[in-house]
Amino acid sequence: MWFFLLSDAFTFSSLLIAYGALRFSAYAWPSAALVFQSVPGLIEHGAPLVFVGLMTFILIMSSVTMVLAVEAGHRNARKEVIGWMIATVIGGLMFLGCQALEWNHLHSEGFWWSSIPTSPEKLQEFFAVGVPYAAQAASAHQFANLFFTITGFHGFHVFTGVVINIIITVNVLLGTYEKRGSYLMIEKVGLYWHFVDLVWVFVFTFFYLV
Repeated sequence: MWFFLLSDAFTFSSLLIAYGALRFSAYAWPSAALVFQSVPGLIEHGAPLVFVGLMTFILIMSSVTMVLAVEAGHRNARKEVIGWMIATVIGGLMFLGCQALEWNHLHSEGFWWSSIPTSPEKLQEFFAVGVPYAAQAASAHQFANLFFTITGFHGFHVFTGVVINIIITVNVLLGTYEKRGSYLMIEKVGLYWHFVDLVWVFVFTFFYLV
């Protein structure tokens, strides 16, 4: 598991370094406070980073429930492990649901892979005043491609983690680890889940705060 996480860390690092290189070499860049200022389905404008803050909180709390599941496993407390694992799965599904809503909202705004808002007036909404349209279009394309690629890659990891957690939870229900006399597998899966959480902290920093 540690070897896998190390190799995966190199992959995410490469993507984020590429993002940083393009971001800081660009003449202008879409403002996160202007791009991410909605709460899909509730608030259209005027709530910068509120929704992504909620997403981050959900993922961090799912990491907490995973810690509690691992701790319960050390005590061979089967029922507690089941409860905390189910809570972790729910947290992961909630995060994925929020990410789907965010993607859908950005797509409705005109952003997608190799796609940006076609109206210059619409595109201007995401930039500081006075930025030439040519610079806006070039950096908006880079932003869209990198955003959907990196957050999509992370979302795939979260989805994979949810599937693995469900499988592990079923095994706990069947008493597999109780028969083995060890819940070490919960700890191994926990390492992966914490890694996914840690990566999101970097993605959140690069895309939403910097």
